[in-house]
Amino acid sequence: MKVLVTTSSFGKNSSKPIDLLASKGFKCVLNPYCRRLTEDELIFLINEYTPEYLIAGVEHITPKALSAMACCVRMISVCGVGLDGIDLDYARSMGISIANTPDAPTASVAELTLGLMLDLSRKITYTDKSIRKGEFERPMGNLLRGKTIGIIGCGRIGTHLAGLLEAFKCSIIGYDTTLKEHPVIQLKPFNDVVQEADILTVHVPFNIENEHLINKDVLFKMKRDAYFINVSRRGIVKDEDLIKVLEERRISGAAIECYERDAFVEKLAKFNNVILTSHIGPFARESRVVQEIDAVNNILKML
Repeated sequence: MKVLVTTSSFGKNSSKPIDLLASKGFKCVLNPYCRRLTEDELIFLINEYTPEYLIAGVEHITPKALSAMACCVRMISVCGVGLDGIDLDYARSMGISIANTPDAPTASVAELTLGLMLDLSRKITYTDKSIRKGEFERPMGNLLRGKTIGIIGCGRIGTHLAGLLEAFKCSIIGYDTTLKEHPVIQLKPFNDVVQEADILTVHVPFNIENEHLINKDVLFKMKRDAYFINVSRRGIVKDEDLIKVLEERRISGAAIECYERDAFVEKLAKFNNVILTSHIGPFARESRVVQEIDAVNNILKML
């Protein structure tokens, strides 16, 4: 049996996931390009190796690629949470099962979010940039302690984040379409969370219902001295609206991990009160190893 691994960093932090595959009699074919695959490259590898299983990453798996897999691939196990890069209905129509690893990135994404909150509040990145330019600004920051944190999406990551914030004596409010109560987060209507939060952070999956969930109308309801954080998925925030809100100084700043279009990165980079990261949320070594092992275990469970 063969497993094609398209996620480029697989096995780099630990050999355990590859060793686990080998111990179960699998031949593991790693991504030879060491980067995100194009559609044509993925189809070529499928035709070349005819794998029964695919361990994928953040690459977009198109219907054309899925059609090429129909002759051999039984399952796509995504190393991560997001499945918006796959046409799920089309994949299932091809007889291909889909799985992901929702638990592994929880702690790493939550900790990154907490770090961004502290960074925005104390202007750490801003000060670092100032010093590197030969300046020595000492901007006045704020404590995270005692602030009202609004969490949109109170699932695994939102819940873990709320637990971390308890140490800061924060007032934690949130909104979630699937929950009626929560052990840590005080659930409120969406608009109440937006309007009351000193820091608003989003942790929801991308789907049709959540596309442009955060837009100009929502951002204009925030406090002028509030911060906004998106470490979830691209498309949830309407980036052009966020840029407009920042230009008009309607919020104090933002930290952004995912971008609707690459063109918006350059525009966002011009703001001193914006922190930009390159989708590093799941990229903590310990969490990454667990993700890869979970992706392998999805295949073994199917067997």
